[in-house]
Amino acid sequence: MKLKDKKLFLLDMDGTIYLDNDLFDGTIDFLNEVKHRGGRYLFVTNNSSKSTDAYVKKLSRIGIKACEDDFLTSTDATILYIQQKYQGRRFYSFGTASFTEQLRSAGIDVVTDIGEGIDGIVMGNDSELNFKKLEDACKLLLNDIIYIATNPDWVCPTAFGYVPDCGSVAEMLWRATGKRPHFIGKPRPEMLLLAMEKFGYNKDECVMIGDRVYTDIASGYNAGIDTIFVLSGEGTMQDADCDTPPTYIMKNIREVYNNIKK
Repeated sequence: MKLKDKKLFLLDMDGTIYLDNDLFDGTIDFLNEVKHRGGRYLFVTNNSSKSTDAYVKKLSRIGIKACEDDFLTSTDATILYIQQKYQGRRFYSFGTASFTEQLRSAGIDVVTDIGEGIDGIVMGNDSELNFKKLEDACKLLLNDIIYIATNPDWVCPTAFGYVPDCGSVAEMLWRATGKRPHFIGKPRPEMLLLAMEKFGYNKDECVMIGDRVYTDIASGYNAGIDTIFVLSGEGTMQDADCDTPPTYIMKNIREVYNNIKK
């Protein structure tokens, strides 16, 4: 199926449609064009430090009208994974207060202090990281427990550059404990397959757009759908020479808009 005929556009956010609080040129035109053509877009993010409600408010501040149904986060996918495999288990929540509250609201038994009866660790992108959490995790990982992380991203983009993301913290804990988590978000295909199933689209009708080959593009490749690698964020042209090559390479979301409007 040609790019202009795609129906479901799965969009990364940071580095793809905006950077920090700066909306990229072409984003609004692109979103309006998708709606005008009767398609749908879904914001798919590995960032687990914010709730869906927080993302709705953020996009509103920078000029994008959105509702909760427009999002699928790695936290959503992690909650589903735990509900399916580890219902009734108690987890140490290694993440932001918002992350912990999302888990709790979904009926998952989580604590933020170590003690008896903890079955595992669930980790998210933690913008509230402190040494106590690192120390707690190291103590817990002395045991053979469940260890889950929302996403493997090394860095999270900001207006000034990058800061460590969940993957970097997991790597630090691996150096200290020799334990690695089971990652849930991109590059695994589950989030994208869940989106297709939820909204009733087949693989030919979908395309994943993102600025990272090792997460965004790899997730689309692993899900068996077309991908667009944009060079407006973390990734460079050299990154495209990889085991999960993108279907298309474009400079930014403006170029994507120009291609679907043809």
